[in-house]
Amino acid sequence: MASETRPFLKMNGLGNDFVVWDAREKPLRLSKDAIAMLGDRESGIGFDQMITVERSNLGVDAFMRIHNRDGSEVSACGNATRCIGRLLMEEAGKDLVSIETGAGLLHAFDAAGAQSVTVDMGIPGLRWDQIPLAEEFADTRAIELQIGPIDDPILHTPAVVSMGNPHAIFWVKDVEAYDLERVGPLLEQHPIFPEGANISLAHVFDENQIRVKVWERGVGLTLACGTAACAVAVAAARDNKAGRASTIHLPGGPLGIEWRESDGHVLMTGLTEVEFEGEVDLETLAWRKTGAGDTALEAGAAS
Repeated sequence: MASETRPFLKMNGLGNDFVVWDAREKPLRLSKDAIAMLGDRESGIGFDQMITVERSNLGVDAFMRIHNRDGSEVSACGNATRCIGRLLMEEAGKDLVSIETGAGLLHAFDAAGAQSVTVDMGIPGLRWDQIPLAEEFADTRAIELQIGPIDDPILHTPAVVSMGNPHAIFWVKDVEAYDLERVGPLLEQHPIFPEGANISLAHVFDENQIRVKVWERGVGLTLACGTAACAVAVAAARDNKAGRASTIHLPGGPLGIEWRESDGHVLMTGLTEVEFEGEVDLETLAWRKTGAGDTALEAGAAS
């Protein structure tokens, strides 16, 4: 029996990159090991997350399933939501789409710029049990957590926020002054985070301008993380470090974040890019490019 090949799109939002499958007509399930092999940047396609676009049980435009590079399934990914929002809008000829995710229903709309998309990420979780934490903290703007010597910690007292996934934000004077690749895994799996956490270093360098570096849960260092950008903006506003509208500067580029006062929703705006089309042999996991970028979702439809 001949092995099956399936087409995909390679996309990114500010360098936070994804392999996108269209599984609305033909379901697709890959093992955790297969996802990790495809996600490997040396031997596979290489990506931060794998996105599977499926039919929504809620009757909205699509359901978005998200797997990290290590094969673990997660509920939220802001930059992927912007990318999938762009594809669905192009496909349907609409300027607003609704996407079902494990973190709830999200809405993406055209930001009136070339490949720029805004996503309503909903209301952030600020209580300790929403994030979640392993123990109760009355104030999540700065919890008791540190790494390093007690009398001279490397990092300490992070703010914590949920954007459908857990985030810890450490305010520092220089995001490059720390070896996040070393301390990130330790903090990600700290016992205070029963579901793990995304770890961000953040520095307010000008009015409403925040520089951020992110260790993403299940991924590692990343050029951009949309939910982390949202979490940092919310944490900054809660602690009067910035206003409700700020620009988050990630290694891959800027994201505009607004924590809307009228309803508490977080809006995220930034660029998206289609890098190329490709196809994968699902038995051998061999893959190849089949086309250039700037295409619509039909190019990734199941064969």
